Amino acid sequence: MFTATANLILPSTVTGSWPRPRWFDVSTWGKSLDTCMMDVHFREKFQDALAVVISDQERAGLDLLTHGDYHCDEDMAGRAWHHYPLQRWTGFEGDYLQSDETRAPWLRYPPGTLLNEIYTGWRWPHVVDTIEHRPLAYPKIWRIAQSKTAKPVRFGTCCSQVMALFLDIHTPKYRDKRQVIWDMAEAMNTELLALRDAGCRLIQIEEPTFHFMANTFGKDHDEVRFLIEAFNREVQGLDDVELWIHTCWGNPNMQRVMEDTSYANSIEIYLERCRGDVWTLEMKDRDQKDLELLAPFRDDLRKKICVGTVSHRTLQADRAEDVAGEIRRALKHVPVEQLIVSSDCGFGRQGCNREIAFYKATAIAQGCNIVRTELGLPTTEIPATNPMLQIDVVEGSAVRPATTTQ
Repeated sequence: MFTATANLILPSTVTGSWPRPRWFDVSTWGKSLDTCMMDVHFREKFQDALAVVISDQERAGLDLLTHGDYHCDEDMAGRAWHHYPLQRWTGFEGDYLQSDETRAPWLRYPPGTLLNEIYTGWRWPHVVDTIEHRPLAYPKIWRIAQSKTAKPVRFGTCCSQVMALFLDIHTPKYRDKRQVIWDMAEAMNTELLALRDAGCRLIQIEEPTFHFMANTFGKDHDEVRFLIEAFNREVQGLDDVELWIHTCWGNPNMQRVMEDTSYANSIEIYLERCRGDVWTLEMKDRDQKDLELLAPFRDDLRKKICVGTVSHRTLQADRAEDVAGEIRRALKHVPVEQLIVSSDCGFGRQGCNREIAFYKATAIAQGCNIVRTELGLPTTEIPATNPMLQIDVVEGSAVRPATTTQ
């Protein structure tokens, strides 16, 4: 069901996380948001930070906004993206280094590499009891963010099955990871339904592991089929929500974590077998590899396709013309009515600074306007491009109000 994008052509957005303002130096560290919000210093900084991330994205000219993942702790390489639910649901205990025996085979890296430091530096709870839902405050976070803007705010959260990669079982109540994943999927579903009931109609589930698993085991492997069932259970009952499925190939401290980054084995899974309305793909950093594989689905696409047109891994601020070029390439494979334009992944998680994130975001919006103009479509206002609204204006320059938005 398309709610936010129903009447938008080539809408612009970013994936989710956003660099923090330097003064936003507080984290929840496992406490409930309700508890943290009773601290007047946290309450002021958290609400102001959400106002800032909304302001940044509106000034950049984006059509669909995000909450920046500002509820996640500012920790090493963005571990809190996975960890926020694990710290709050029942059944988990402690912070432990995951053993090499239980570590996913693709998450082992040699000493002397950044990924080795990240994955040996991270600590994870053990599963010690039955996993049950406890509130994550997603409705409250969304309300604070959405109250700052009339544009839709998309709420993103980590998929349960990717969290399970890091968990070791230390209780007879679970025989295997499948039971853990299923209970976490049900717990997340409870939170997502509460988010929906609060009024949010734009939700993003981030990084189900089908593209990893299909490349490792094959797209019809029993494990992959189970994960599809678990994902569909996680989003059950969200039929009146525009549901996005975000996929990429890693973003801890801007790092790619996989060698094999092909979507070839998972394209049919994401397009046909998963509930959802929009599938987001990492494309800019991969030179749009695999986008041509959409050809057999082009005339009967069941989902909109959100294509990354700027990389979260490079620090060069993209030009609007470069983004427009990426959009034109994507339009060879995706109908214009079904194409959404974004970043490959988020800019937070110990990633780039706010200024670079901002100019990458406004390049996305400007690139969309360039192509919209070429197609005779309405454009979006981009305050960042208005010559009258620049921080500094050269004396004597021919500055006049912007009449176009590209």
